[in-house]
Amino acid sequence: MKRLLTFCLSFLSSVLFVHAQLKSPDDFLGYELGSHFTPHHKVADYFRQTAAASPKNIKLIEYGKTNEGRPLMVAIVSSAENITKLEQIRNNNIVLSTGTNNNSIDLANQPAILWLSYNVHGNEANSTETAMKMLYTLVSGINKPANEWLKNTVVVIDPCLNPDGRDRYVNYFNSVVGKTPNSDPSSREHIEPWPGGRPNHYYFDLNRDWAWQTQIESVQRLALYNQWMPQVHVDFHEQGYNEPYYFAPAAEPVHQDITPWQKSFQVVVGKNNAKYFDAEGWQYFTKERFDLLYPSYGDTYPLYNGSIGMTYEQGGIRAGLSVVTNDGDTLTLKDRIAHHFTTGMSTLEVTSLNHLKLLEEYKKYFQQELTTAPGIYKSYIIKPSNLSRLKKLAELLTKNKIEFAYGGDKTGKAYDYDTQKEESFTIGRNDLIVNVQQPRAVLANVLLEPQTFVTDSNTYDITAWALPYVYGLKGYASKESIRGKFSSLEEPKTVNNEVDKPLAWLFSWGTNEDARLLIALQKENIKVRQADQPFSVGGKDYPAGTLIVLRAENEKSLKGIKEKVALIAKMLDKPIQAVSSGFVEKGKDFGSNVYPLLKQPKIAIVSGMEVSSLAFGEAWFYLEHDLNLSPSIINAKDINNLDINKVNTLLLPDGSYSPFIGDGLTAWLNKGGKLILMEDAIESVLEKKGFDIKKKEAPVKKDEKPEANKLLFKDKDRDDFETTIPGAIYKINLDASHPFSYGLGKAYYSLKTDRKIYEPFVKGWNVGLINEKSLMAGVVGKKAREELKAGLLIGVQDFGRGEVVYLANNPLFRNFWEGGKTLFGNILFCSY
Repeated sequence: MKRLLTFCLSFLSSVLFVHAQLKSPDDFLGYELGSHFTPHHKVADYFRQTAAASPKNIKLIEYGKTNEGRPLMVAIVSSAENITKLEQIRNNNIVLSTGTNNNSIDLANQPAILWLSYNVHGNEANSTETAMKMLYTLVSGINKPANEWLKNTVVVIDPCLNPDGRDRYVNYFNSVVGKTPNSDPSSREHIEPWPGGRPNHYYFDLNRDWAWQTQIESVQRLALYNQWMPQVHVDFHEQGYNEPYYFAPAAEPVHQDITPWQKSFQVVVGKNNAKYFDAEGWQYFTKERFDLLYPSYGDTYPLYNGSIGMTYEQGGIRAGLSVVTNDGDTLTLKDRIAHHFTTGMSTLEVTSLNHLKLLEEYKKYFQQELTTAPGIYKSYIIKPSNLSRLKKLAELLTKNKIEFAYGGDKTGKAYDYDTQKEESFTIGRNDLIVNVQQPRAVLANVLLEPQTFVTDSNTYDITAWALPYVYGLKGYASKESIRGKFSSLEEPKTVNNEVDKPLAWLFSWGTNEDARLLIALQKENIKVRQADQPFSVGGKDYPAGTLIVLRAENEKSLKGIKEKVALIAKMLDKPIQAVSSGFVEKGKDFGSNVYPLLKQPKIAIVSGMEVSSLAFGEAWFYLEHDLNLSPSIINAKDINNLDINKVNTLLLPDGSYSPFIGDGLTAWLNKGGKLILMEDAIESVLEKKGFDIKKKEAPVKKDEKPEANKLLFKDKDRDDFETTIPGAIYKINLDASHPFSYGLGKAYYSLKTDRKIYEPFVKGWNVGLINEKSLMAGVVGKKAREELKAGLLIGVQDFGRGEVVYLANNPLFRNFWEGGKTLFGNILFCSY
């Protein structure tokens, strides 16, 4: 017994010793770093083991989980002294970011915070390998200069922002690589299958989601980020493997609210990186391609929050473990790790050497936010034209720590987002007011300013995102400082609508919440009708789109209809109006055919190589998360084999489907199917029998001669400004009587990212048209403007008993375009 006890104690001691012993990545993983791609669970285990072995130098925080259940974590690394007072350091830093009560903080004894983010794009997979090397180097003490740097710097290491995407890539690569990696770019280990490892579980690009926070990874990460607010943030990426290394300073356009100090410090960091790369003879470039405009990147979002935000890009996408480049060189994963590791250590060095200046400028940045509003506008007023979307806007502002209030009695003149002129306004009780004299002034201004000033057309992303347009709300930008009087909305008063024997129950329509209610009712086999005209009953006005549940027609097949309807309304917190008569004061009585029965949508989405993975992901995520629906996901080859009883709504996201548009699909349409074609999916049916859509060609003047090429050779890699439209906002004029306009009215603000436009229908429904005054914000070249002067962007045509919906623009863009969700909900559920 004693021998057994001695053995058990000895075994336990050896286990504890193993777990407490600091190991290099090579020793822990059992292979040399860079010789294999490491699955995420092993990375997480390494970070946990290293934290357990070095508690004096590391604090490990697991801040959440991905859609697939993988852990999200950061390791906070510093000197032992700093780790013991880490919470005090964090609190001091947050005080500095408020702009007030921060003069008592001794900056000389306050460490600067450097945050290193790795692998936001899953197939840019060198980053996470580098993160393990970075962690070991900083905690092992083997790098003597780093030991000194950590005395005045706290380093936050996030080894993988996108574990689901990374493992999709790693599992693919490890399953196809041979005993020896094949460096031939044409071999299968360099050709990822659809959808690739770049996006997350729902095929979203997480590097476009920092401000919008639509994805679970972003929400959890930004909650932690805003608890620390670093002085320096680096986002590690990879680009095509034929490219050399990129580091800051960034390219134009640089947003005008980015300060001279922030721009100059990028140069300081860049020069230090260059020093180490020059010593090794490594190639690099700066001031090209990667601009600082769009607010939802891993460099711009920190910049708009007072940090020094930077992107580092190593050549390496699809490089695998080894690849031969166009120059004939062989690029290995070990090379890529060395480059990212070098810039990471270089940035730590610069942060440490400049830690006091960084903190002084950081403090000044937020103090100025309180006194000097950026830009020309001091206040933004958003009207509650749609209370649900206003609440969504408030949620977004809250996530980003932007202060706002409601209501007041102010009148005046301000820039009207819709008319683009100075107009009179009066503030109502539920108007949302953002005064930009606040700690997050720059971010607030960047997200709300009507027109983003763009110094260069060669942008990397969209050029317009003003939130009133995004949310489809009436808005004003004022040069006067205005503050709201109330901290919360005044909710509409609910009235007791109990009726002993109601004829019908009425519900509003025009938001995602309304769509969820409809879905819940239909899942209980409750028949729901919708008014296609406004009406008045019981002394109250109801707009077109109002949902109607008639008691008598439901009692025929359902027992307890009154209790079921009340329970669903209560569960979804939706006000319900009971009426006792179908005899209306205005409009048509409830027995009229203007109250069609709504068909329960049975939705399929096409996925696969023919489809943009991002566009597919946006539709998939919207249906599952916004509406709680479970769509069928099919392949393009199966769209000619649809059963109308199982699928009555087919969504083709942006993609190329021409070979698959056949007799089976048209037969399904003739039986009553609804086909929704988005963006380039429309091109697949041009000239196809039965599809009436026609592309509008650019106008050509008689005898017009082709213009000489004005592009200089030195600008050969730049876009032609005259034809460019990287992403601009257009006002689409709606047919306000059409069901697709419910909750939107006469206009819908849409993001336009290409020059495609279509001829108005002769027979179909021209739901959304643009004209020469439709451009609201963003960069559009001269020729592109001419092409987009007038035409169709939203249309519907009858097809037998079915219908085809044409959406030239994507209303679900990155899932933050809230006005588009109203439009898309109408398309899915409303009848005409």
